[in-house]
Amino acid sequence: MNIKKLFTSVSEATSTDSHSNTIEKADQIMAESETGGRSPLGWSRKVMLGVSLIWSIFQIWYASTLPFIFNFGVFNDTEARSIHLAFSIFLVYLAFPALKSSPQTRIPWKDWFFAGTGAFCAGYIYLFYHELSDRPGLPTYLDIVVSVTGMILLLEGTRRALGPTLMVVASVFLLYTVAGPYMPEVIAHKGQSLNKIVSHQWLGTEGVFGVALGVSTSFVFLFVLFGALLETAGGGKYLT
Repeated sequence: MNIKKLFTSVSEATSTDSHSNTIEKADQIMAESETGGRSPLGWSRKVMLGVSLIWSIFQIWYASTLPFIFNFGVFNDTEARSIHLAFSIFLVYLAFPALKSSPQTRIPWKDWFFAGTGAFCAGYIYLFYHELSDRPGLPTYLDIVVSVTGMILLLEGTRRALGPTLMVVASVFLLYTVAGPYMPEVIAHKGQSLNKIVSHQWLGTEGVFGVALGVSTSFVFLFVLFGALLETAGGGKYLT
């Protein structure tokens, strides 16, 4: 009888340990998907936390009535979308490694370069909003370089964060805008010049800075922030 109880206890303990390990692995997978799979140490981690905090404060400020009460920090929709995307691209290149073999505990210098360049390209509309407003549809050489660089970095950031599928789909449609004259007659079109592509996709509010990014800026971020705070405070486990 004692031997039977011993085997039962060992079996229950093994089952409990296996269940605990499964939960730990599941939590680890969820954490990697939420944080990008990279866990930098030292000052890099502090930079990521600081930028995330500033981004959250900006989003709360933009969503509140405080800018209009104090008549300070009032952003229109286009400017807010530009800043929102700049924060996003910057953190994507810091949080998501380029490859599975890339460093997980430190951020390579090239990712810092891509993060800064992507943030500048995304924030270009905010930084030069009045200049761009004075010459709609007439991009300068700098406008074209910034737009093309921004679209490339945005596609790469999409691949890092969401995988290659969405990046490939977006790349195919961008290619279609250029290769229209060479397509089958059913789907052929006259094609678009590089000036029109960058004006539509990056320098206006119909492409990257369109409705989808506007919804993310105004609503999605706040819901995600609230959910993260609720989960960190233990609200998720309490509800479960």
